[in-house]
Amino acid sequence: MTKSKDRLIYLPLGGAGEIGMNTYVFGYGPEGKERLIVVDLGVSFPDMDSSPGVDLIMADISWLEANQSRVEAIFITHAHEDHVGGLGHLWPKIKAPVYARAFTAAIATLKMEEQGQPLDVIHVVKPRPEVVEAGPFRVQFVPVSHSIPESSALVIDTPAGRIVHTADFKLDGTPIVGEPFDPAEWHRIAHEGDGVKVLTCDSTNVFSPAPGRSEATLADPIAKLIAGREGMFVATTFASNVARLKTLAEAGRAAGRSVCLLGRAMKRMLTAAVETGVLKDFPPILEAEEAVEVPRGNLMLIVTGSQGERRAASAQLSRGKYLGLEMKERDTFLFSSKTIPGNERDVIRIMNAFSEMGVDVVDDHGGLYHVSGHANRPDLEAVHELLRPKILIPMHGEHRHLREHCKLGIAKGIAAELAVNGTMVDLTGDEPDIVEFIDTGRVYLDGTVLIGALDGVVRDRIRMALNGHVLVTVILDEDDQPLGEAWVETMGLTGVTRRGAPLTDAIEADLNEFLEGAPDKVLADDDKMDEAIRKIVRQVTLEEVGKKPEVTVVTSRLVAD
Repeated sequence: MTKSKDRLIYLPLGGAGEIGMNTYVFGYGPEGKERLIVVDLGVSFPDMDSSPGVDLIMADISWLEANQSRVEAIFITHAHEDHVGGLGHLWPKIKAPVYARAFTAAIATLKMEEQGQPLDVIHVVKPRPEVVEAGPFRVQFVPVSHSIPESSALVIDTPAGRIVHTADFKLDGTPIVGEPFDPAEWHRIAHEGDGVKVLTCDSTNVFSPAPGRSEATLADPIAKLIAGREGMFVATTFASNVARLKTLAEAGRAAGRSVCLLGRAMKRMLTAAVETGVLKDFPPILEAEEAVEVPRGNLMLIVTGSQGERRAASAQLSRGKYLGLEMKERDTFLFSSKTIPGNERDVIRIMNAFSEMGVDVVDDHGGLYHVSGHANRPDLEAVHELLRPKILIPMHGEHRHLREHCKLGIAKGIAAELAVNGTMVDLTGDEPDIVEFIDTGRVYLDGTVLIGALDGVVRDRIRMALNGHVLVTVILDEDDQPLGEAWVETMGLTGVTRRGAPLTDAIEADLNEFLEGAPDKVLADDDKMDEAIRKIVRQVTLEEVGKKPEVTVVTSRLVAD
């Protein structure tokens, strides 16, 4: 019996072909028996068009769950929700030790604690040269600059060669908070041993043609803006961007303003940054009850909700008073953030609400008050040149980003492969080889329950939202004959027909006519009754109001004593 040849594989389950929900798998060993590591367990956020009522969206990790005994470890690269947000929900399906740096581990601990998961599985790791041994993998955390403290790339050494997984990164030598990008360290990584075999690389800003800008470039424009404004000054940014929080707070203090933070997520990030030592000398902040006593011209609020989230502080202020504070004419509201595609409508709604109050709304102004946390096209090319990988696998991007990034690598003579979610790639040889496609998709956190995308819950919710709902109740006696008339209730439908009569009357009239003449074999069969009633209800509502609603039929049968 010949021994199976070992292979090195890569399998994205989330984050490849989309922005967010990052979940990546690497494996090494005999085919079908590879030992596995997981990199990140992130989430995406719902929208009312495609996932109404849903709280969070995560990758479907059924394949990992089926191969749980092969998983050696989980590595979390940084504390953004699209990389760590799914940990507490998905960890029970994997039950492997979790490794992260101190700040990320603090946020990961909160995620696990919220879901009642064990905390002793989380291990704090120091940056390279510390090594985590996980089966055939030797993993090191390498500091990179990003829009959150302690972001890390991973150097993953395997018997088949070295993988560099960039996670999210930018080339920032002055990031305000956190470590700068260190080209000398990356030069060492590229030249150790046989060099870099595989680069799995962030693709988010591959279409941005100019080199990325440093976080430090924002300090002067923001300070000048705040200093030149009267009334209360309010700014919003991503809650996790601790460096931006510091820049805003320092600019507010320099302008003679007291600073107040509003929003649980922002306070939690700030607390974690201080407790883990990544943030020092943050200006003093007021609580909301103290802020209401400060004259408006001497007050600055830093608030959550840069993406228009309905329950965040920005949206609350746009609807009126929040914790005793309210926006007024001649106040200023700054969006020190980029609007993520898909959130434009919600953000513009807030902007217009403030405008109606007489508030001056200031947005990004073409980069004057915000810089991206991701590497732009020239920066990606610089990393390709620095690391000189044999194989490039673009990740963290929509399909068009991955495809363009592949072109970028191929133009430089690097073998590249476009691998979207569910694509298993064999990285053992000199060229990447797609060997299998895994069924993958997404799961939804709906309230407190995880549901599958194919369970029908969200689909039915969308249908009800689009077409309304009709409940029909029918009572039959012990001989399967109608007892009284059908009773109809509607939701999400206009109450009157095109002739002005009650819609329920029109539906009930047709149903009662059907019940009076229905054959006994139909009345005695719940499935046939259900099918016939649904057909009548949809036909009537389509004719009368132009909708085909979801229909629920309740048939009650009396049983003789």
